[in-house]
Amino acid sequence: MLDQLTYEHVICIDIETVPVVAGLGELDENFQQLWERKTGKKREEGVAPEDYFFENAGIFAEFGKVICIAVGIFTRDKATGQYQLRLKSFSGDEERTILQQFAMMLDQYYGDIQKYQLCGHNIREFDVPYLCRRMLVNEIPLPKLLDLSGLKPWEVPLIDTMQLWKFGDYKNYTSLHLLASLLNIPTPKDDIDGSDVGRVYWKDGDLERIKTYCIKDVITVAQLLLRLRGKRLLEEEQITIAE
Repeated sequence: MLDQLTYEHVICIDIETVPVVAGLGELDENFQQLWERKTGKKREEGVAPEDYFFENAGIFAEFGKVICIAVGIFTRDKATGQYQLRLKSFSGDEERTILQQFAMMLDQYYGDIQKYQLCGHNIREFDVPYLCRRMLVNEIPLPKLLDLSGLKPWEVPLIDTMQLWKFGDYKNYTSLHLLASLLNIPTPKDDIDGSDVGRVYWKDGDLERIKTYCIKDVITVAQLLLRLRGKRLLEEEQITIAE
C-alpha cells in the first residue's frame, strides 16, 4: 500500500521513443503495407501516409524504437532524514544497447519484485508495455521487475501517477505537465515537448536535447509522487544527475 511506501524502493522512469526509421519509404514493402492496415482508418482525410508515419509511428512499439530511458532513484540523507533524487539516463541510436543496459541495471540492483516498484506517468499503458515489446523484438530477456505475466493486479510492482490522479475514473487522461501546473509543482523549463522528439532526433540529430527533456520529466514524476502522497517537494540541491 502507498501509505507504507518506502521511497528508497521506488524507481521513477520515463522513456522517449521515435519512429524506427526516418520516413515511411525506408520501411520494406511488407511493413509499409502493415502500417497502412494498422493506421489507415485513424488517418484523417488529406493527411499523407508519410506525414502520419513521421508524426505517430514512435508511439507504436511495432514501428518505433526507444532512444532514451531516464531513471530517478530516491535516497535518504542519514544526517537530515531528507529525501534526495539521483538521476541517470541510457540513450543512443542503438536501441538494443539501451534496453540491455536498463535491463541489466534492474536485475542487478532491483530484482526483488516484492521490494521494488517502478513509477511513471501513464507507465501502465505506455512505458512498460513499450519497453517489454521492444525487448522482445530485440531478443532481450525481460528483467524481473518487468516480467508481469501471471501476477495478480495488486502484485504488479508499478506506481502510475496518472492512475493515482484518476481515482478510479477510467475515462480521464491528464498529462504530466498539466498535473504539475495544477498542483503547483515547479517544473524545469524546456524548449520541446513529446510531440517534438521525432523531429529533434531525425531532423536535428540532437539526442542530447532529448535526453535532457527525458530527465526533466523524471524529476517531475518524482515530485508529483511526493505531492500526491502529501510529502514535501524536493529542492534543487536535493537532485543530482549522474553522468
